[in-house]
Amino acid sequence: MSHKVHPKAFRLKDSQDWDSRWLSKKKLPQYLEEDFRIREFLEEKLKDSAVERIEIERFPGKVNVIINSGRPGLIIGRGGKGAEELKKEIERILPSKEKRELRIEIREIRNVWASASLASQWISQQLEKRMPHRRVIRQAMEKIMASKEVKGARIEISGRLSGSEIARREWLKKGRLPRQTLRSIIDYKQSEAFCTYGVIGVKVWIYKGEKFD
Repeated sequence: MSHKVHPKAFRLKDSQDWDSRWLSKKKLPQYLEEDFRIREFLEEKLKDSAVERIEIERFPGKVNVIINSGRPGLIIGRGGKGAEELKKEIERILPSKEKRELRIEIREIRNVWASASLASQWISQQLEKRMPHRRVIRQAMEKIMASKEVKGARIEISGRLSGSEIARREWLKKGRLPRQTLRSIIDYKQSEAFCTYGVIGVKVWIYKGEKFD
């Protein structure tokens, strides 16, 4: 039996960084719960806004929420109304006893197909629309490999593919993907497609070269 390690956890401090960046010994459970609730709310609220990841930074008396999105215009809204509404709703999640300034920063993802998170979301959406799974992963792979910064990629889907009675796994790989090398920059994301015949799991690995100190 092999021991599976999450590609991001494997490379923390080398080529990846934490999504929550803060340190608190006394209020660790409270802040951790807040982070989970903020992420859960934003992922549900912005599920159609191509959100790649949500980063949370904490400073004394200040909370900074960074939303990385492929469609920032949908989040900001006309005249910034969307961002203001988001801020008010997140402030309700945070306890009112502790006075903290909340700041929301929205960053644009330039190359959508170089992001494993956005690629896996697109595949999940296509599978939910009952598109043929082989065509979907082939199209996704072509779009990913068309990016200049991408050196290699792997797409894996598993479950009752096309509604078959027996669940199985299919995958497609192109280029290099050194998963055992710590200095390799590998973007990984797992998502789920909720189809009428069951849940299909989607995994995407994107290799973007190596990082040297």
